[in-house]
Amino acid sequence: MLRIITQQADVISELQRICDRTHDEQVLHKEATVREVLQAVKRQGDKAVLHYTAEFDHQTLQPEELRVTGSELDAAYQQVSKDLLAAIQRACRQIEVFHRQRVPKSWVHFGDDEVVLGKRYTPVDRAGLYVPGGRASYPSTVLMNAIPAKVAGVPRIVMVTPPGAGKAINPAVLVAAQEAGVEEIYRIGGAQAIAALAYGTETIPKVNVISGPGNIYVTLAKKLVYGTVGIDSLAGPSEVLIIADETANPAHVAADMLAQAEHDPMAAAILLTTDVGLAKKVQAAVDRQLVDHPRRIDTEKAIAHYGLIVVVESLEAAAEFSNEFAPEHLELEVEDPWTLISHIRHAGAIFLGNSTPEAVGDYLAGPNHTLPTSGAARYASALGVETFLKHSSIIQYSPTALEKVAGAIETLAKAEGLPSHADSVRRRVQEEE
Repeated sequence: MLRIITQQADVISELQRICDRTHDEQVLHKEATVREVLQAVKRQGDKAVLHYTAEFDHQTLQPEELRVTGSELDAAYQQVSKDLLAAIQRACRQIEVFHRQRVPKSWVHFGDDEVVLGKRYTPVDRAGLYVPGGRASYPSTVLMNAIPAKVAGVPRIVMVTPPGAGKAINPAVLVAAQEAGVEEIYRIGGAQAIAALAYGTETIPKVNVISGPGNIYVTLAKKLVYGTVGIDSLAGPSEVLIIADETANPAHVAADMLAQAEHDPMAAAILLTTDVGLAKKVQAAVDRQLVDHPRRIDTEKAIAHYGLIVVVESLEAAAEFSNEFAPEHLELEVEDPWTLISHIRHAGAIFLGNSTPEAVGDYLAGPNHTLPTSGAARYASALGVETFLKHSSIIQYSPTALEKVAGAIETLAKAEGLPSHADSVRRRVQEEE
């Protein structure tokens, strides 16, 4: 059953326990396994990828079967309904419109004495997108990762996703990839897929940036290859924190909590409310909605271990507890969300009002649904166009400008014990004289 806490002294410790759920001893043991997989793929390439795909995913593949064929891509369109295709296309448009507004512009400033300063943005050469499988298929994740890369102008986008029964990839995932402009797709998942993208194999290209959420093995693999490649974030397991007052509908709040819990047994669903009556109604509603839930086992585990209702003294107190937790998703199901948002400092995405469930953001509102988790919203942001861009500084000095700053540069260089730095400026100035 979903627990209700009314003692404020217990709140911080409980929120911290939930936030730290990915740092237990079992995770450390899994990290050792991931290190082994990474090293094997780095040394043995396709051979190791195929070995671990057989061991972990129970799919025996040949090297030539790794890449999804053109005929499979074509056939996927025949296997999805017209309604699903229309929904994917609508989401694709919405997400692209939003991310096109986020493209940073290169700029140049021409100052005095012909000094030119600027910043130039360019995309990475190759991006690797990880799309999870296993418990469910995620065409929405395809769109949320592929579209920002496409908008950023990445010339080569590579997607990996674990195969299902009969080595097949979910047709909705394949359709979403094509609608987003991705046709280079490989049927591998887990840590071995991250390793293949980071190091390259005979079949799979080495990329510059890896994005996309996955299970704990994928997350650990991304953590360990960071530095060899860039990553978006260490996303997952998922979480929602809801702040609600007496105006919230308990059935809606319960559904929103279960919408997060159904992702994974380690998903977190938290309600902070000023209304003890609402707390009890939500608790009962969660129990009712779980009765015939298609994913009941995993969802119940998440609710039992990482579900929580806290009765707080005020909405301001709720906001402060939320800031301590820094949730991935924050729902403000209150009468005046725009006043409450002024108290919020840390959240991956904020959903305002009783008509804005988190599912809107998951699928087609436009903002990205790959968000910082486990407290990372204190310093990190959603995946976006910037994930696939890097910027270079532009600097040009005229002889006159260099002469004016030469003394200061030489002084600083000498203070740091770097005589050639000083000499590189002094020689140029002397030659001009």
